[in-house]
Amino acid sequence: MTALSLPPFVRLGGGALDELPAALRQAGLRAPFIITDRFMAASGVLERVHALLSQEGIEVRAFTDTVPDPTVACVGDALTMLREGAHDCVIGLGGGSPIDTAKMVAVLAVHETTPARLKAPFVQDAPGLPIIAIPTTAGTGSEATRVTVITDEATDEKMLCMGAAYQPRIAIVDYELTLSMPARLTADTGIDALTHALEAYVSRKASPFTDALALTAMKRIWTHLPTCCVEPGNREARAAVMEGAFEAGMAFSNASVALVHGMSRPIGAHFHVAHGLSNAMLLPEITAWSLSGAPGRYAECARAMGVVGADVSDAAAGEALVAALRARNAELGVPSPQSFGLDAARWDNLLPLMADQALASGSPANNPRVPTATEIVDLYRRVWA
Repeated sequence: MTALSLPPFVRLGGGALDELPAALRQAGLRAPFIITDRFMAASGVLERVHALLSQEGIEVRAFTDTVPDPTVACVGDALTMLREGAHDCVIGLGGGSPIDTAKMVAVLAVHETTPARLKAPFVQDAPGLPIIAIPTTAGTGSEATRVTVITDEATDEKMLCMGAAYQPRIAIVDYELTLSMPARLTADTGIDALTHALEAYVSRKASPFTDALALTAMKRIWTHLPTCCVEPGNREARAAVMEGAFEAGMAFSNASVALVHGMSRPIGAHFHVAHGLSNAMLLPEITAWSLSGAPGRYAECARAMGVVGADVSDAAAGEALVAALRARNAELGVPSPQSFGLDAARWDNLLPLMADQALASGSPANNPRVPTATEIVDLYRRVWA
């Protein structure tokens, strides 16, 4: 049996943001609390959301101080503000950080607990407030997932929290909100979405349902991401990558991610590297190491992405996939941890802790080839250069 978790109300496509009031009515919601960041507040997007809701007589209150890699303290500040009003739902507006913050606040608004108590392997299925996710980047897939990641600033640990409570009730997926994304953010979030799809497909928890989503997502993202980076106003490419990111989100939410994500979170927590960028740094080498665990699955990824034709052997297709991932990183200017300027001595000293944190997240256990802590340390060293 396969158990699936998907957002029940979705608005997808250009102009979907205009459907927010109708989506709220459809879900029986009237008093949203918005969680976003200062960029969204300054860019005019929050103002647009405010106008859309005000026209329907919906009062708007917004927390605008979300931080990258949202922390326990940030969640606490947003929760305090939410409790000052009477709200029946939480809107996450922005990239992965505002949406992740909104998910945790929605749960804590109903349940007396802490993010630390909610981290994996604990599963939070008892619902909090309904969540509305409005992504403004094409990458995290958070609008489709039942997970959130919150950083414990006291321990520099990125805590993976999962369960049905984090599943958005409404997803507003409007590619027009991504048209102004800069090239670096476009590349990093796009490779993050590609990683979601690829890991969902090779995950030990994959199913025929998630396979279909993952393969389609890989094809869309691989084909159109370079165009988004060099032609930011290309609507066809932006739409394809946004839809691919949403499909990848649904895929990995139900099949889980694997070793790349497990190793990525400690890099973000300890060195404050953006999540998409740390995934991109890891993806080629981790794929190369993992090939032997599921050669046929990785070969199908290469075929779906158009890296090789249908008549190429699994072994050759896997090698071509790794070569293509390395070439794409070079094309999009993805640095190594070393060339990005991370501190070499600190990196080396933290490797045992990072390996332990990666394993503790549970994601590496989904990988086709499951590593030991010693093997993860070795992989971090390979990725360094």
